[in-house]
Amino acid sequence: MKVKPHVAHPTTNAWEQAEGSPFPLGVSWNPDRSALNFALYSRNATVVRVLLYSLDDLVHPAIEVELDYLKNKSGPIWHCRIPCHPPGDLAYYAYRVDGPDPTDGYDFHNFDFEKILLDPMALGVFFPEAFSREAACRPGSNAGQAPLGILPTQFCPFDWEEDHRPRHGHDLVIYEMHVRGFTMNPNSGVPESHRGTYLGVVDKIPYLVELGITAVELMPVFQFDPDDGNYWGYMPLNFFAPHHAYATDPVACHQHDEFRTMVKALHAAGIEVILDVVYNHTCEGDHHGPMYSWKGIDSSMAYMMTGNIDAPYANYSGTGNTLHTANRAIRRMIVDSLRFWDKHMHVDGFRFDLASVFTRNSDGSINLDDPPIVIEIGTDSDLSDNRLIAEPWDAGGEFQLGQKFPGQRWMQWNAHYRDTLQRFVRGDGGMVPDLMTRLYGSCDLFPDDLANALQPALSINYVTSHDGSTLYDLTAYNHKRNWANGEENRDGSLEYRWNSGWEGDENVPVEVVRLRKQQAKNFVALLLLSNGTPMFRMGDEFLQTQGGNNNPYNQDNETSWLDWNRLGEHADMQRFVAKMIAFRRSHPSISRSRFWREDIKWYGTGHLVDMSPTSQQLAYCLHGASQNDTDLYVMINADSHSIDFGIHEGSPGSWHRIVDTSLPSPQEFAESPVETVQQAFYTVSGRSVVILSNEPTQH
Repeated sequence: MKVKPHVAHPTTNAWEQAEGSPFPLGVSWNPDRSALNFALYSRNATVVRVLLYSLDDLVHPAIEVELDYLKNKSGPIWHCRIPCHPPGDLAYYAYRVDGPDPTDGYDFHNFDFEKILLDPMALGVFFPEAFSREAACRPGSNAGQAPLGILPTQFCPFDWEEDHRPRHGHDLVIYEMHVRGFTMNPNSGVPESHRGTYLGVVDKIPYLVELGITAVELMPVFQFDPDDGNYWGYMPLNFFAPHHAYATDPVACHQHDEFRTMVKALHAAGIEVILDVVYNHTCEGDHHGPMYSWKGIDSSMAYMMTGNIDAPYANYSGTGNTLHTANRAIRRMIVDSLRFWDKHMHVDGFRFDLASVFTRNSDGSINLDDPPIVIEIGTDSDLSDNRLIAEPWDAGGEFQLGQKFPGQRWMQWNAHYRDTLQRFVRGDGGMVPDLMTRLYGSCDLFPDDLANALQPALSINYVTSHDGSTLYDLTAYNHKRNWANGEENRDGSLEYRWNSGWEGDENVPVEVVRLRKQQAKNFVALLLLSNGTPMFRMGDEFLQTQGGNNNPYNQDNETSWLDWNRLGEHADMQRFVAKMIAFRRSHPSISRSRFWREDIKWYGTGHLVDMSPTSQQLAYCLHGASQNDTDLYVMINADSHSIDFGIHEGSPGSWHRIVDTSLPSPQEFAESPVETVQQAFYTVSGRSVVILSNEPTQH
């Protein structure tokens, strides 16, 4: 049925009651007036209808309101107020929007008045049983098959109690995690009803605490298209709603409350929560993709256009479209989304996927001087306590790692660190100068000179992430095995692998198995010895494998689910990682707010560092007195042969071995009593890392 917008009582704001309010965008519930206010941004729409659905009929709206631009439009915002006395069984809502026909040029329109459209500001998304991506891809009605927004009357209050948001410094260790993949495997040990959910993460918090993790970085948890085949979640459908399938029950209260229960429990354990957010594109793809929301509401407002009617959507994301972040409406939506997750969901930080898209102007050119969206996010007072992390590149070839990225307080994924560590540990010569720079905190990328005043903690140091091989697979496969992805093994990132002398996992000799584990420990040791912020990929601590697949973005199966049986098989590796994390935490001289400067002294096997193109050895002494810490002497040998390293500081008997990755477990990480080095040299085995301390300490 159709109803007229509500006429207010004369003693209230009559205009607003009759016409609705343009703010806030989205839908809001006024319990005092038993009314719903709807506000939708569409600069180019000519007709807008609001559709309200009952629980029992998802095809035919229970209420349908056509807005009059003379009453229900303020600038580019369409709005109305609809009375509900009480809301009864009204549960969902959507829009139908019409406008100009498609035209050539940058103002390309894609309206289809028959399409049922999801509100971009919806706080929850409902998928009817007949939901169909295919129906959204073809012209005409997709009634009963479209995702619907959940009305705010369906959500429940949540008691945060005394939720305390932790904030870590030198002890910050980030653990990149996929919510579903973390516990979906039946051997995860969580109740079947919790597998692959927010509550499954809660069940595993004691494990994270034991490991020493102080922050989790969750791969996308924004509502994404469940019919797209992107298991990773990098196809967002909405920027405000938690992904429904990660709740034990997809009804409205569970979507929000189970996410908040997870955050609250992680905070109680002293663990920060960082979200991997995708604001550079959506799941609607190019002109052949589905019309779920933005595309049918106002495509040229939402997306960057090419001016070519045959390929209208710019594609700097590699997924078919690019959000028009130079547009003020899109900027506002992004900032409102961040505020929502901060204020209402108590999230502690955000990692921005393909953040270089934020520096693109409407025509695709680069603005590094003053990109509005980067400035708005970085200076928003509501977000001042949040960690902001950039993936400082995009799929259009822009690479802005370090001081080039215009977000001054933003941390960044350091791809140079990743590449240097992968190359050095596998045995490439000539990497010593670059390794020194990476261990030091990448001062070349984050200079602390007067003009820049950047710090090493801005560098997110990592060896592996979701986007590439697992740590184990780096040591087990020279060649990627991505055939299952359906792209003829042409997909996947460039990596610097070495299979340790044997390809794959069939009939592997014992000595190769041992070497692979030793190489993995070398990676971990160097990562946790580096100044900057370390990040692990989930499962690397017990040598998770993907069978050589380095891009399993569409593998929602055992390939990507953590195999918790490997925790038992490689308990020694997990022990080593936990010990190294604890070691780093107990030595604040390693991770500092500033660079090591005069506290570091570099050596080689002799007194001088070998900078030659064939060099594979490095040693250094990190003095800890300025940090009320002990001194550390580190020796690194990437050659396959044992080499005697001179110990050029202290005296024989003053150093105690803490770590030698060449030794079998548990000797590789010394327990009490600590072993004393009596000579002025140490024989460092091939492909190993040795750490000495000048004070016997238990770790």
